[in-house]
Amino acid sequence: MSATPHAPLSGPEVRPPAVMPSACQRGGCGGHAPPLPPPPSFGEVRVDGVEILPEAIAREIQHHPAPDAETAWREAARALVIRELLLREAHRRGIEAEPEADEAGRIEPEDDALIRALLDEAVEPELPSEAECRRFYAARRDRFRTPDLFEPAHVLIEPDGSDEAAWAAAEARARTIIAEVGDDPAAFAAAARQFSACPSAQQDGSLGQISRGELLPVVQAALEAIPEGTVRRDPVRSPYGWHVLRLHRRIEGRPLPFEAVAGKVAEMLGARSWTVAATRYVAGLAATAKIEGITLEAASGPGIA
Repeated sequence: MSATPHAPLSGPEVRPPAVMPSACQRGGCGGHAPPLPPPPSFGEVRVDGVEILPEAIAREIQHHPAPDAETAWREAARALVIRELLLREAHRRGIEAEPEADEAGRIEPEDDALIRALLDEAVEPELPSEAECRRFYAARRDRFRTPDLFEPAHVLIEPDGSDEAAWAAAEARARTIIAEVGDDPAAFAAAARQFSACPSAQQDGSLGQISRGELLPVVQAALEAIPEGTVRRDPVRSPYGWHVLRLHRRIEGRPLPFEAVAGKVAEMLGARSWTVAATRYVAGLAATAKIEGITLEAASGPGIA
């Protein structure tokens, strides 16, 4: 049973910024890069006497959201220390790596490629046995099931304008429809064909068979509370207008047998094992270096809930 070992390093002590796409570092994820904050003055950070420049920490801070400046600085400094340790070890081993392209065609920076190649070479996680996978599956059986499915329909009443008076008038029309159609599916279908502003009007308002996450959250939340075969007694407002909702049918998810999810379970446990091994590897590098100004806490890596 195999598992993909390339899970991202996690935890503050193992989060090298090398995995950040270069385009994002330059502000290429949309718009221009925001102005960098002035370098905070929390003290000097050194690895075997080599300083991690305050300007570099200030640039890294944007990748480490935190409730306060000190925590953000500490996380950024820790990430750069780990990056320095990994790059030095890659150079010491004489590792060479060819940068790869991501799904968007962006080529990873050379340092990122070196770190990736080092971890590929140095980190050897223990792959989970079938017995371990079966124990994990048995303890979390409710996580391995087909998704719940819904067969909803709606009548979308758009307001004639953007002011509250127009929205109020649209709500009144939606409530009139609810009162007139009741739970009668034929009457609902006729109302959808006549009044709905959604293309689904051509299918009697039917949205087909959907799973969670396919509808607007406010619509999905309302749909969850509708008894099967009934119309919701209050319309639901979304950015598009007022929705008169009907739930034709709910199909509960069913448990999946172990054989159907064995690969996924092995991948999850393999990723956890890789993270633990990578964390220990970085801790080993840190133990042989003189690190000043920041502490790399020892950790065994995250578990899987």
